Amino acid sequence: MTASSALHFKSNSDFLKYLKENEIQYVDFVFTDLRGKQQHTAQHISTIAEDLLLEGIYFDGSSIAGWKSINESDMILLPDITKVALDPFSAQPTVKIFCYVLEPSTRKPYERCPRSVAKAAEAYVSTSGVGDKAFFGPEAEFFVFDDVKYKVSMNKVSYEIDSVEGPYNTDKAYESGNLGHRPRVKGGYFPDAPVDTGADLRGEMLSVLAGMGVEVEKHHHEVAPSQHELGIKFSTLLDCADNMQLYKYVVHNVAAAYGKSATFMPKPIYGDNGSGMHVHQSVWKGSTPVFAGDGYAGLSETALFYIGGIIKHAQALNAFTNPSTNSYKRLVPGYEAPVLLAYSSRNRSASCRIPFAASPKAKRVEVRFPDPTANPYLGYAAMLMAGLDGIKNKIHPGEPRDKDLYHLPPEDLAKVPTVCGSLRQALEALKADHEFLLAGGVFSQDLIDAYIDLKMGEVEAFETMPHPIEYDMYYSS
Repeated sequence: MTASSALHFKSNSDFLKYLKENEIQYVDFVFTDLRGKQQHTAQHISTIAEDLLLEGIYFDGSSIAGWKSINESDMILLPDITKVALDPFSAQPTVKIFCYVLEPSTRKPYERCPRSVAKAAEAYVSTSGVGDKAFFGPEAEFFVFDDVKYKVSMNKVSYEIDSVEGPYNTDKAYESGNLGHRPRVKGGYFPDAPVDTGADLRGEMLSVLAGMGVEVEKHHHEVAPSQHELGIKFSTLLDCADNMQLYKYVVHNVAAAYGKSATFMPKPIYGDNGSGMHVHQSVWKGSTPVFAGDGYAGLSETALFYIGGIIKHAQALNAFTNPSTNSYKRLVPGYEAPVLLAYSSRNRSASCRIPFAASPKAKRVEVRFPDPTANPYLGYAAMLMAGLDGIKNKIHPGEPRDKDLYHLPPEDLAKVPTVCGSLRQALEALKADHEFLLAGGVFSQDLIDAYIDLKMGEVEAFETMPHPIEYDMYYSS
């Protein structure tokens, strides 16, 4: 399969015709929960008819974390025939179709459906008057391990990972011999084989992703040993979020097919770089790139205000863009993590970077603090809303910071705001600063409250569980 095999249908009859002509046996209805995990339920082809595509299917919303209570559990999955992909991992011919979640009593979008939030954010761009389309382009990193073991119980908390690329394996005895070629700590950026052992695996991932209709661009090794990145082409907000879900699906399943385990956990390795998801974003009005201008780094005033909104609301955004307790083990100085809230042209130590662009059409802002545990629908929508709020209220981000921010004098460094230092802090920031998300009915108060409650459960579990390093530091106190 190639990128040309993207499936786009203009009508239900066209979709049904495709299913019949290609002898599809199952239609997999996929949706995303509040945490960002893709869920699915498969319908046999005998059930797929025009009525079902119009009415949707019922499912139990009370079984999805952070959603319905058991006494009002019925919900509807409404398939979207404009986003369909042939599933390369299914033994039986299967297509995956992305869905919206509806309330059965009103058939209106469920307030806690992330995909519906992303769709509403796209519509808000037009009503805001700033433009008519928002484009997003993520750079999601991940680790691939050969073996993963962990245990969480009352009397034992542990984890152990292994990778043939790990610098901790320089003296390990392998049955076929230890070849000795592996990246050093922070030494994994772009080495060729045999140091880079993952080229074929990444190539397979990229080809499979292209076969599912996602436009792809590149793949490469990342800074840490065992760390990788695939490049997919930018797209509109909703489509890009869908593509990120396909990206994760493919990475996990191709790795498994190779007998390996992939993770988007931001900081699975102590003492080396973590995984981020830098997100490039821009707004267009018709054929005009709204962010292009004659200001700093070729930006328009509108683009600067957009950056101002991102920086102003960054700590609240962290609740969506960095939504795990593990996220904040990455967001520390010294590992290329963009903890300082500033903007700069080409300076990778700034949280908002303006990449070099040869054409005004490529003018964009790269927000560097998000990580791939983010729910892409909520994360992208929240950043867009922050940027639009900056434009609406003319929030200027101040002067650019073109020096290496990690080596500023202490008195200058103290003047630069930072991202949050913990998930608890991020959730508290979101609780105090979320009016910008409610504009245009894009996010609801109900979703924000439910999201905070859901994530606070993770915070409390993390904060109350003794850590092995505490035994090392304090047991003999």
